[in-house]
Amino acid sequence: MRKKEAHILIVDDDEDILFSARVWLKKFFTEVSCLSQPKNILKFLSEQQVDTVLLDMNFRKGFENGQDGLYWMQEIKTLEPQLPIILMTAYGEVELAVEALKNGASDFILKPWNNEKLYASVNLAVDVSRKNKKLNQWENINIKTNQYQLETQSLAMQEVMDQIERVSATDANVLLLGENGTGKYVLAEHIHELSERKNQPFVHIDLGSLSENLFEAELFGYKKGAFTDAHQDYAGKIENAQNGTVFLDEIGNLPLHLQTKLLSLIQNRKLSRIGESKERMLDVRFIFATNENLKKAVAENRFRKDLYYRINTVELNIPNLRERIEDISNLADYFLDKYKQKYHKPDLVLNEVLISELTHYSWPGNIRELDHCIERSVILSNEKNLKLLMPQDEESMLREPQHDNVKSLNIEQMEEILIKKALKKHRGNISLAAEDLGLSRAALYRRMEKFEL
Repeated sequence: MRKKEAHILIVDDDEDILFSARVWLKKFFTEVSCLSQPKNILKFLSEQQVDTVLLDMNFRKGFENGQDGLYWMQEIKTLEPQLPIILMTAYGEVELAVEALKNGASDFILKPWNNEKLYASVNLAVDVSRKNKKLNQWENINIKTNQYQLETQSLAMQEVMDQIERVSATDANVLLLGENGTGKYVLAEHIHELSERKNQPFVHIDLGSLSENLFEAELFGYKKGAFTDAHQDYAGKIENAQNGTVFLDEIGNLPLHLQTKLLSLIQNRKLSRIGESKERMLDVRFIFATNENLKKAVAENRFRKDLYYRINTVELNIPNLRERIEDISNLADYFLDKYKQKYHKPDLVLNEVLISELTHYSWPGNIRELDHCIERSVILSNEKNLKLLMPQDEESMLREPQHDNVKSLNIEQMEEILIKKALKKHRGNISLAAEDLGLSRAALYRRMEKFEL
């Protein structure tokens, strides 16, 4: 019997109980963890993904009324409301079981238990947990995009927003073009929120962060047994967007052989998982984005011409921030308000001198760079005065002395040094480091894996 991919947590102050339960359940589930102190539960759950909890009801000697278990169950529910909890006790009473179930327990086990009953209860709880995760996967779909700053004084950006208003009501494919950090994700989500699909899933798939060997499995899913690690059926990200919107970011990174499969999917609205002949009908709206010149990629045979014409039913060019100088002040105020609240510094303000400094910088990283600049500045400021740390100031802080007497000209060693410098310069921000190095994010991830960075 193949083990089910699941993480079970057992909490009991009796080491013998922990041992016997773990040994039995480890036969059926891939991971079983044990805690003897309930005070460690919340820390454990904040650090680990758990599918169900087996929780003893009595931890204090002399107290056998089950109130300890009910208390810790509520504490767990506060942190993980949908997590199934199975309560255990050696002092079983009908009234206690009823109270436990009323308070949210998924089941009630008497000690000593029947092994088959224990397995059945835990197995059912795992299935419930998975269904809950599936149902709650899109729990934030109703969060509107007013969490972003969408107002604009820029004529170029106003034109883009007008086009978005018109295209959102349709199901037309949209291609968003623009530099890194110009807000393509925000605008894609805004299109979704203005559409009739707004109460359905919005699925963001960043093709730049996926390694090439994961592309097909992540996008299209797979059938159990399709390959070595396919231990169960897996619905891909596109299938999980059924009735909603799929936002395929960095579409220029999609390998040619998958471009053919995506083209077929867009045309026929039918999806087949890896290892499966069955076709599933798909009802989704596609939005695509890239910072790459796709026309050039087509000319160089790196991107299919027919796919290019299929995805750009409507093509929107997002202006970079240096073309939207009039928006910098409002964007900076928005980010300042956001980080004043986050870091509890309510008195910080942007005066005219600081705003002038912001508007006279070129912002090669666009809105994302402005966001990071304001966050760093708030962190490094005292409670009253905003100390603006501009990107060029940070570069001078990170700049290392140059050495003419380089000891080695080995290309791999130099490549590793450059990658380390870029990551240090951008404080681990993969997108900005990749842009600085002239690489795609996927290419940078591969090199980081190669050099174990």
